Amino acid sequence: MKNLNSAVDKHRKLILETERYIWANPETGYKEYKTDAYMKKIFGDLGYELTPAEGITGFVTVIDTGRPGPEVLVLAELDSIICPAHPESDKKTGAVHSCGHNAQCAALVGIAAALKEEGAIDGLCGRIRLCAVPAEELLEIEYRSDLRDKGVIKYMGGKSEFLSRGLFDGVDIAFMIHTSGSFHTSLGSVGCMAKKITYKGKAAHAGGSPWAGRNALYAANCGLSAINAIRETFRESDVIRVHPIITSGGAMVNAIPETATLESYVRGKTFEAIVNANKKVNRALIGGALSLGTNIDITDIPGYAPLNNDKGMIALTLEAAGEVIPEYQMTEGHGFGSGSTDMGDLSCIMPVIHPYAGGAAGTSHGNDFYIVDPEAACVASAKLQLGMLTLLLSDGAARAKKIVDEYEAPFASATDYLAYIDNLNCTGDRIEYSEDGAKIIL
Repeated sequence: MKNLNSAVDKHRKLILETERYIWANPETGYKEYKTDAYMKKIFGDLGYELTPAEGITGFVTVIDTGRPGPEVLVLAELDSIICPAHPESDKKTGAVHSCGHNAQCAALVGIAAALKEEGAIDGLCGRIRLCAVPAEELLEIEYRSDLRDKGVIKYMGGKSEFLSRGLFDGVDIAFMIHTSGSFHTSLGSVGCMAKKITYKGKAAHAGGSPWAGRNALYAANCGLSAINAIRETFRESDVIRVHPIITSGGAMVNAIPETATLESYVRGKTFEAIVNANKKVNRALIGGALSLGTNIDITDIPGYAPLNNDKGMIALTLEAAGEVIPEYQMTEGHGFGSGSTDMGDLSCIMPVIHPYAGGAAGTSHGNDFYIVDPEAACVASAKLQLGMLTLLLSDGAARAKKIVDEYEAPFASATDYLAYIDNLNCTGDRIEYSEDGAKIIL
């Protein structure tokens, strides 16, 4: 492992330059064109043969040790979030990497560069798949829905999209390291359902004849109030989170709003909890429409599965950290996070871990988030991940084989998992009005 640490240090300048470039060029999911091109050039210059994702951003590449064994997938995410209030956000798009994905990409470059050094894979067996994946942040639902309608993508998140395209075929274990304020692990995090909501009213002159209209914005406000009223029905153990936003509330001030559009998540610790809470939320939203006599189109889109970090991978991460980066204290967390990641999708079919590296300061996704210690966030992260690879694939890959053999996957295969989430899709008007009343479609 000391040789791999030295190999990372040799490429320290390249790693840190990557972090700064991607920070300065933030792009949201499925739009990471500059980031994608930058990463592809670095990997190409290092001598890697890439398999790009056709029609979208991102790529994979495989390192074969020449010795039989499991295949380990190591990922980094290309996309940014949107936070216009951040001082260094893109002035046109509001995009900024206050998610830390720029540091992930820099660490992946360090891993890729180190593995090209002479003797780097001696003693390892199996295969290593490196992946730069798009669209982890589940945002711009309307834009992604349009991509889906056009057949460009099938899934909102990049990892499920790559999974459906076969870019992860043959993978046995997966991991990636996110950027945070400290080095730590966790038990996992919640999954989510994404929602696109359109209230459909009737326009009328807001001053002259408001009674002739049906106010979609008021209906939306009633729906939001109803959601707030049902929050006490969510059990703490299910870790339910619902946080809608209004993306459009009318075209002009002197007309009754004909349409109002919203986006939201429904998050939860299990699929069962998410589905049950989503039904309650839909009922509340529909109630808002009924109160004003509008209709409502609710599109439910499966977002990300709950993430369950594998216990064997947690132990491996802690051990690797103690060996290769002892100067940083990696703590074992016993909590379950209320954020969501599409690493949860991979945890449905294989053992994964999604731990955290330090080096960031401020509020995640906030206007004060910065990488303040790139040495920790990028260089140490690369060293840790190489240490994890070494523990997994050395000694005949005994550790990796044990973890795979002991893992009880919630789904038998990627095909089964994708079929399940496909069945969660639902869209259309939820009220049928007639002379006899209204029929509700949940």
